[in-house]
Amino acid sequence: MKQKIKYQCRACTYQPPKWLGCCPECNQWETIEELAQTPAVGKFGGGRAQAGGYQLMQLDAIPTHSHQRFSAGVSEWDRVLGGGIMPGSLLLLAGDPGIGKSTLLLQIAHTLSTSAKVLYFSSEESLEQVKLRASRVAHKTSSVLFTDQAHVESIIATIQAQKPDIVIIDSIQNCYSTNSSAATGSIAQLRERVFAFMRIAKDERVAIVMSGHITKDGDIAGPKLLEHMVDGVFYLHGEDRWQTRILRAVKNRFGAINELGFFEMAEQGLVEVPNINQELLDAITSAAGSVLTSSLEGSRPLLLELQALTVPAKFGMPQRVITGLDHKRVVLIAAILEKYLHVKLSEHDIFFKVSGSFKLKESAVDLGIALALLSSYFQQPITERSIALGELSLTGQIKPINQIGMHLSEANNFRINKIYVSQQQKIEQAAATIVRLNSVYDLLALFSTPTERV
Repeated sequence: MKQKIKYQCRACTYQPPKWLGCCPECNQWETIEELAQTPAVGKFGGGRAQAGGYQLMQLDAIPTHSHQRFSAGVSEWDRVLGGGIMPGSLLLLAGDPGIGKSTLLLQIAHTLSTSAKVLYFSSEESLEQVKLRASRVAHKTSSVLFTDQAHVESIIATIQAQKPDIVIIDSIQNCYSTNSSAATGSIAQLRERVFAFMRIAKDERVAIVMSGHITKDGDIAGPKLLEHMVDGVFYLHGEDRWQTRILRAVKNRFGAINELGFFEMAEQGLVEVPNINQELLDAITSAAGSVLTSSLEGSRPLLLELQALTVPAKFGMPQRVITGLDHKRVVLIAAILEKYLHVKLSEHDIFFKVSGSFKLKESAVDLGIALALLSSYFQQPITERSIALGELSLTGQIKPINQIGMHLSEANNFRINKIYVSQQQKIEQAAATIVRLNSVYDLLALFSTPTERV
C-alpha cells in the first residue's frame, strides 16, 4: 500500500491535509513542505528496529544505571532541582532579560567543575565577555571548558568527542542548525534543536542545562513547546522589594514542583539566601489590616504578610485592587463576611496585596484574608507575631488544612506566639498558643468593638 504523504508548515508546524501555497495557521507563503517519512533510529527512543518492528522489553529486563546526582554545593539550587542535577536529564532555565540566568549558570558551572567535567557553550556572549563576567563573580580561574560556538551539529559532535558530565547551553534560542529546512528562529527549528539535544542527553547520559528566553507575557518563547520536551523547567524571576531572585520549579521529573530557591544579587554574583523567612518577618509591622500567614511552596513554608485596606467608596462602583491573590477569592471571602457578620464591605473600596510580590494559590490562607479585611474594617491590629491558617467554606465555617505540621514547625522556629486554626484542626503538639475558631462568627470576638467601625 502506498504510504500517505504528509505536509507541515516549517514556520508554525501546522500540518494541512494537502500541500498549500499559504499556511492557513500563520498566513506565511511557501512554507508548506513534505515531511520525511523515514523514522530516525538511535539508541534512545525505541531500541533496535527489526523487520517486524521494534524490539520490545519487559520492565525487569530493562538495564538500569546508578543515578548519582551532581550536587553544585549551593543549597538553594540543589533544593529546587530535587537534590542536584540528574545524569542524562535535559533542563531549562528561563527568566527575564538581565535577571541573572547567565550569572547563575556560570556560578553553578564553576562549582560543578570541581567534581565533574563541564562544557559551557555561550551562544549569546563572546569568550572575552564570559571571562569579564566570570571575573566579576569572583571565578577568575575554573576548570570549565568554554566555547562561543552555537552550531547545533558542532555542539553535538563536541559532546560525543569530549564525553562531559554536564553541558550548559546559554541560550537555546540562539543556537542554529544548517541541516534543517525550517527557517532560522522559527518554532519548527527550535523544536528540532531541542529534540537533538534531548537525544544526545539520553544516548550519552550527559546532563544538559539550557537557558531560554521568555515572552512579554512571562511564558517561555516557544510557546509551550520547550516545556513538554524537557525534563525540568525552572523560572528565575525578581522580587520588587529587595534585590532578591527567586528560582521556581514548574516542572521537574526528578523532584518536587513549585519548590523555591532564593538568591540575592550582589557584586560577586548571586548569593543564596537560605533563611528567607527571617528577612520576611523583619519587614513586617504590626498594624491594622496586616495579618501573617503561612503558605507551603514545594517543601518550604513561607511566612508571608497579607495587607488589606478598606475605605468607604467615594463613587458608585467600589474598587477591588488585588495583588498576589486570585481576585475572585478575595471578593468571595468579603461576600462571606458581609453575609454572616453584616459588615458592609460591598460599600467599601478593597485594596489587598501579598507582601514580597509572592502569588498565593492554596486555600490555607483564607482565614488570613478574612482577618486582614476585618482588621482594616475595624481599624484594629491582630495580635503581634501570630499567624492564621484555615480554609473558609461558603457557609461561614472554618475548615482545617493539610500538612499543618510543616507550618507549625516553621512557626516554632521563629517564635510565633499565637496560631489561629479551625476547631477541627488536628494538632499533636505546638509551642505557640492555639486559638481554635469554629466559624466566622468567632472572628468578631478578636476585636474589642466589633459593633462599631472606628
